[in-house]
Amino acid sequence: MTAPASPQTADGPKAEDSGGGLDRGVLAVAMVVVLGAIMSILDVTVVNVALKHLTEDFNTPLATIQWVATGYTLALATVIPVTGWASARFGTKRLYMISITLFVAGSALAGMAWSAESLIAFRVLQGLGGGMIMPAGMTILTQAAGAQRVGQVMSIVGIPMLLGPIAGPILGGWLVDDVSWRWIFYINVPIGAVALVLAARILKRDQPRPAERLDFLGLVLLSPGLAALIYGLATGAEKSDFTLPGVLVPTVAGGALVLGFVAHALRRGNTNPLIDLRLFKRRSVAAASGTLVLFACAFFGAMLILPLYYQTVRGETAFAAGLLLAPQGFGAMVTMPIGGKLTDKLGPGKVVLVGLAIVVAGVAGFATQLTPDASYWALGAALFVMGLGMGMTMMPTMSAAMQTLQHDEVPRASTSLNIIQQVAGSIGTAFIAVMLATQMRDRGLDLGGGMGAETPAAGQVPPEIMAQIMTKMADAFQTTYWWSLGLLVLAFLPALLLPRKKPDTVPVETPMPMH
Repeated sequence: MTAPASPQTADGPKAEDSGGGLDRGVLAVAMVVVLGAIMSILDVTVVNVALKHLTEDFNTPLATIQWVATGYTLALATVIPVTGWASARFGTKRLYMISITLFVAGSALAGMAWSAESLIAFRVLQGLGGGMIMPAGMTILTQAAGAQRVGQVMSIVGIPMLLGPIAGPILGGWLVDDVSWRWIFYINVPIGAVALVLAARILKRDQPRPAERLDFLGLVLLSPGLAALIYGLATGAEKSDFTLPGVLVPTVAGGALVLGFVAHALRRGNTNPLIDLRLFKRRSVAAASGTLVLFACAFFGAMLILPLYYQTVRGETAFAAGLLLAPQGFGAMVTMPIGGKLTDKLGPGKVVLVGLAIVVAGVAGFATQLTPDASYWALGAALFVMGLGMGMTMMPTMSAAMQTLQHDEVPRASTSLNIIQQVAGSIGTAFIAVMLATQMRDRGLDLGGGMGAETPAAGQVPPEIMAQIMTKMADAFQTTYWWSLGLLVLAFLPALLLPRKKPDTVPVETPMPMH
C-alpha cells in the first residue's frame, strides 16, 4: 500500500502544515531519506576496521590500500557542487534515486573486487553516488516539512549522523570477523533496494526547473587535479623521493590543474564558478577554511590508523577494534547539540578554541600512551575526549564562516566548506597512512605484505623478540600521532581569527543549501 504523500503544492507545503508536529506523509519521506543517509554515513566509518584485512588479502601496503578511504572521500567532494545543478536539472526525486543506484552499484562491485586497484575504482563509484544522497535527501525532506519544521526534520536526519561513528566500526568489525570483508559492501545492496522501492512509491513526482549552468570546466580542472596532486605527494612521501617520474608527473600535473581552476574561478565574467573563491576575501570564511583544513587532516587521519593499532599491536579482532572506537561517537553525541547552542550564545570563535583544546588533549593521550600494554580505559577516555572536542569544533567552525555573509552568499559558502572538509579529510588519511608506513619502515618492519606481514605468528620467535617487535610497532603509531597533534596545534592560528561575538541578527530560516 502506498504511504500517504506529504500535503504539498507545487510551490511547497500547505499553510496548515507549516507548524506543529510531523504528519504521516512527512514521516514517510523521512524514513526514505534516513535509509539513504544510513548507507552513506556508515560507509565512511565501516571501512577503517577492515583496512588490515584488505592489506593482507590483496598483499598491498597500507599507503596503497588507504586509497580505499581517500578515493571515496575525494569522490564525495567531487559531486557536492554538482548536486545543486543536477537537482534543478533532473528533479530531487530522480537525483536521489540515481544517487542510491550509483551507490548500490558501487557497493556490489566493491564486494566483488579482485585487486586493490579494482576496489579503489569501485569505491570512487560508490562515492559519486554517496556524495549526492545526503544533500538531495535533505532538500526533499525540507521541502516536505516546510520551513517552520526544519528543526524537527534535522533532528530525525541527525540520528544516523550521530550513530554512524559508533555503529559503523562495530558493524564493520562483526562482518569482517564473522562473515567476510566483502559484506561491508554487500550489505548496502538490500538496504539500497528497499530505499529505491520506497522512494519510487512515497516521494512526490519531480518538477525539474533547470536554472544555472554547471561549471563544467571548473569540475574538469579541480577534481582530477586534486586526485593527481594528493596521489603524487603521498607517493613521494612514501618513497622518500619526489623526483621519480611516477611521483613528479602526477604532482606537477595535479598542481597545474588546481592552479588552472583557481585562475578560472577568479576570472572576470565567471558568474557561477564551481567554488566561489572570492568569498575567501572575507576573514571569517578564510579563517574557518584554514581551521577546517588542519582539523580535518589531523582528526580523520588519526581515526584511520587507530583500529590498525588495536588489531596489529594489541591483537584484537576487527569487531573488538570497532567496539573500542565507540567512545569517540559517544563524546560527539554529547557535545554536538551543546556546541550549537553555545555558538549562538557566545560566538563561534570561543567555542571552536575550546573544542580544539579538548581535541588536542585527546590526541595527546594517544601520542603519549600508545604503548604495547596501554590501558584500554585510558585510551577509551582519550577517544571520548576527542569526540567531545570534535562536537564543539566542526559545526561551530562552519557557523563562523556563515556569520558575516549575505543571504545569497550562504549556499556558495556552504558548498565550498563541504568540499574543503572532504578534501582535507582525504589529504589527512593519505598523509597519516604514509607517515605510519614510513615510521614502520624506519624501524625495520616490513609492510610489503600488508599490516600483518611484520608480525610473526605466536611461537615462531622468542617472547623477548616478539616484545621488541610490538614495542617498535607501538612506537611507530605513537610518533605518527605526534604529527597529528602538530597539525591540530597549527589549527589554533586560523581559529584565533574566527568571530568571537554572537551574530547581531538571526538569519532567515532556509532549506539546507545544495549548491
